[in-house]
Amino acid sequence: MADPLWTIAEIEAALETTSTGSPAVSVSGVSIDSRTLKSGDLFFAIKGERVDGHRFVGAAIEKGAAAAVVEQAFEATSYCPLFRVPDTLEALNALAQQSRKRSKANIVAVTGSVGKTGTKEMLRTILSASGAAHASEKSYNNLWGVPLSLARMPKDAGYGVFEIGMNHTGEITPLTRLVRPDIAIITWVAPVHIEFFKSVTEIADAKAEVFDGFDQGGTAVLPVDNEHFARLAAHARAKNACVVSFGQSADADARLVDYKAVEDGSAVTADILGTRLTFMIRTRGRHLASNAIAALAAAKLVGAPVEKAAEFLARFEALEGRGRSSAFDTPKGTIVIIDESYNANPASMRAALEVLGTMSQAKFGRRVAVLGDMLELGHDGPQFHADLASAIDTNGIDLVFCAGPLMANLHERLPQQKRGGWAQKSEDLRAVLLDEVRGGDAVMIKGSLGSRMGQLAEALRLRFSNLAAA
Repeated sequence: MADPLWTIAEIEAALETTSTGSPAVSVSGVSIDSRTLKSGDLFFAIKGERVDGHRFVGAAIEKGAAAAVVEQAFEATSYCPLFRVPDTLEALNALAQQSRKRSKANIVAVTGSVGKTGTKEMLRTILSASGAAHASEKSYNNLWGVPLSLARMPKDAGYGVFEIGMNHTGEITPLTRLVRPDIAIITWVAPVHIEFFKSVTEIADAKAEVFDGFDQGGTAVLPVDNEHFARLAAHARAKNACVVSFGQSADADARLVDYKAVEDGSAVTADILGTRLTFMIRTRGRHLASNAIAALAAAKLVGAPVEKAAEFLARFEALEGRGRSSAFDTPKGTIVIIDESYNANPASMRAALEVLGTMSQAKFGRRVAVLGDMLELGHDGPQFHADLASAIDTNGIDLVFCAGPLMANLHERLPQQKRGGWAQKSEDLRAVLLDEVRGGDAVMIKGSLGSRMGQLAEALRLRFSNLAAA
């Protein structure tokens, strides 16, 4: 029988309170969402901007929660057992702090303007080759996601990988001080959430807050090809951290030597801190190869066998909404749908268009891009969208469908023969898209989450899966 994640005595000590009622002697997990809660979880009733978790304490107990953490003003009726605290989010932070304090794991933090979640998942994959690896679920990278992920870390984990995000200055510092990483990766710095900053330089400084979590020294793994590398490195060294560079430059400590898009994904040759490796990734994209090199560098730095780690990269698959592809055979040929609908910014949009451009026209009749608005780009948003026309041209994209008021700027910049259609909202594009896209196309769908492009990806998958089954 597996050891419990937390005993009630450990929870009482971390939260500096005692339970009411008769809780189980231990808990097996931690949850803030009654919909996904599992029997034996400790439920934290977090007060969010839109939803108050106290409304769901009863549901959590009914689903088998071992106990619930509630604020002192909460009026219990038949709910039990409970831990009463002044602030449930602060209590979650306290449990996270205790988790980090008791852990002997090698800890890696991942931040950056793009590629955080993919790099975190690569690390989860490759570190699992060498021991018990714990990592943040999904994109749990904010003020509740980070402490939740940390509180869930088993005490015997050998490795911990935590994604840390932000869209304002000062948001990373308290999170990285919770995580206290041994290694911190910054994947890239780009104009993401730029409407909340005066410049991309300010974004670089905000990302560099991740070094605030270093206790004594630490190692920063930084993108040498990024124009802000020197600034990031200076921030790291100011915290007495070592700097390890990664990228394509000849002087990178972890270097991308060669990259080829192949039918099954990507074939990569790299030099990782003096170890030359050739490996496969089951998805395409030079940007993903670069993130893989950062992950391998971190793996080597924490003492994992880097050759074995590279072998495990062949198991990595793109996540839903983050580059995962689906192929369907139809009477008119195979159609591939690349779902990038989870998020978008100028850097990730160009990377996704480059991936679409690698789809062989000997196998696919057309390269089709379905693009939604990139949000939080401030007053330069219209220009960022219009400027994508050059990437459409460079990567040989044949047809472009656009959704959203900002994407109208790209639609107007495109030559007539590349205009597949434009609509104010993604749902208004559905009919024309389903009517136009056909078997034999390679289709990529991308936009910010708020642009709701995921419904178009799902509509295409549903249509062509039904067609393939007919």
